[in-house]
Amino acid sequence: METQIGNLSLLFLLLLLGSNLSSVLSWKKEEFRTCNQTPFCKQARHRSPGSCALVAHDVTIVNGELTAKLLPKENHENPDQDQSKPLILSLSVYQDGIVRLKIDEDPKLEPRKKRFEVPDVILPELDDKKLWLQKLSTEEDSSLSVVYLSDGYEVVLRHDPFEVYVREKEGKRRVISINSHGLFDFEQLKVKKEGEEWEERFKGHTDTRPYGSQSISFDVSFYDADFVYGIPEHATSLALKPTRGPGIEESEPYRLFNLDVFEYVHESPFGLYGSIPFMISHGKSRGTSGFFWLNSAEMQIDVLGSGWDAESGISLPSSQGRIDTFWMSEAGIVDTFFFVGPGPKDVVRQYTSVTGRPSMPQLFATAYHQCRWNYRDEEDVENVDSKFDEHDIPYDVLWLDIEHTDGKRYLTWDTTLFPHPEEMQKKLAAKGRHMVTIVDPHIKRDDSYFLHKEASQKGYYVKDATGNDYDGWCWPGSSSYLDVVNPEIRSWWAERFSTEVYVGSTPSLYIWNDMNEPSVFNGPEVSGLQPLMFLMHAFYYLHASAFSGHDSKGDLPFYSF
Repeated sequence: METQIGNLSLLFLLLLLGSNLSSVLSWKKEEFRTCNQTPFCKQARHRSPGSCALVAHDVTIVNGELTAKLLPKENHENPDQDQSKPLILSLSVYQDGIVRLKIDEDPKLEPRKKRFEVPDVILPELDDKKLWLQKLSTEEDSSLSVVYLSDGYEVVLRHDPFEVYVREKEGKRRVISINSHGLFDFEQLKVKKEGEEWEERFKGHTDTRPYGSQSISFDVSFYDADFVYGIPEHATSLALKPTRGPGIEESEPYRLFNLDVFEYVHESPFGLYGSIPFMISHGKSRGTSGFFWLNSAEMQIDVLGSGWDAESGISLPSSQGRIDTFWMSEAGIVDTFFFVGPGPKDVVRQYTSVTGRPSMPQLFATAYHQCRWNYRDEEDVENVDSKFDEHDIPYDVLWLDIEHTDGKRYLTWDTTLFPHPEEMQKKLAAKGRHMVTIVDPHIKRDDSYFLHKEASQKGYYVKDATGNDYDGWCWPGSSSYLDVVNPEIRSWWAERFSTEVYVGSTPSLYIWNDMNEPSVFNGPEVSGLQPLMFLMHAFYYLHASAFSGHDSKGDLPFYSF
């Protein structure tokens, strides 16, 4: 009777929630920042073509690379720009038509701190493919510096105003360029002056920005292109639609900012779970080229519609059509790669030679997987598995979501519901099947939890502005997040998955790395659905039997055989 009353109470609560479900499930645009609410994006979009006043000086070859200093012109448009702090440009070329352009503050001038560079992405063997530049040629009264790229291409640095582009040797037709429209801007780190307001706020959250604004923006043009693709993830067409220009309805840029968003708007540049700042262009007349910006900061990218610069006075080669794009980032450095193609396979090969080839999945991973939130206990798992056999439905993998753990402490088991995990896995393995268990990046803050205890003692958590372990809110409640940028911490975390450390695991168990956005439910940008999801998690945990035959996420009913 008590169980029935409890289930009825639960049903009443769910019905109560359901009465407001339409408002909860609906898209709440105000929950997420727009470009105008994001200072670096708003500032960049207000720049006019030709506003970049940087000129390349001291262009030379050093250690096989083209190097130069970028210094601002003396003009009335930039009266406050510090002319004593040049930016350092370096340009490297590699086998197979790859160009790397880096621009950063001069380390010899001792900036307040080193700007963040993304580690561990570029393959170490890329250095073996570097072409050692020997000669620098000049054209047009020494206003252009030209270096060899490959048999069919060369790279050009225009000095005043500075511009970098790749062109074909024969016919001098351009392929891809940066700063052709003079939109380049690089905010250097500075010392705060009295009365300056550096803080950035959104929905009660404050970013103190102790080193000031350090945004970067620039234009990239793809020549003879009919379409551009890439920069995932967005719920829109494969060919990226223009976001600015005459007659363009969509006024928001494509956002590259990882968000755990259950609901989203179709045909929108809104950011989703992943962000890869890699864009490919394609055109019938020339072929394919690509551009990659190695930067982990938030980005906003405009695809500029035809005629966007009609009033700018900028004159680009009229014999070539092009698609212009505008890249804006909150921080980092300029660390960009140009891929000359000329075909789609060539660009993909060039890009993956920089970042790494995708790994082939295990053969079993290409078969059917059975997954739901959630299997109640070992008996439920065994019943589902046996029904697949009974109905002669082949499958290779069965997944367990977060409820298999001891109170959402990852790499543990609920000893009441899953008391014999090794035996359960071995039964599946005897049929040639595998089990997958979920692991999330947030660690439950519980002093009795071995993972939290060890991570705290070793100082492995991401820190907040005060230097303390960051404390956020996710499925376990109060949680902290491992600083996986640190190689030492990555190695330690990888060791936790060994069968010796992960108690109850066997060689047939695999890991589901989920929510690596990472998700923080009490952050500044949170979907309105997440509080509901959290409540339903809690209801499920307390009243698992009440959800028999229904998916507790509330998406669709599931039916186990």
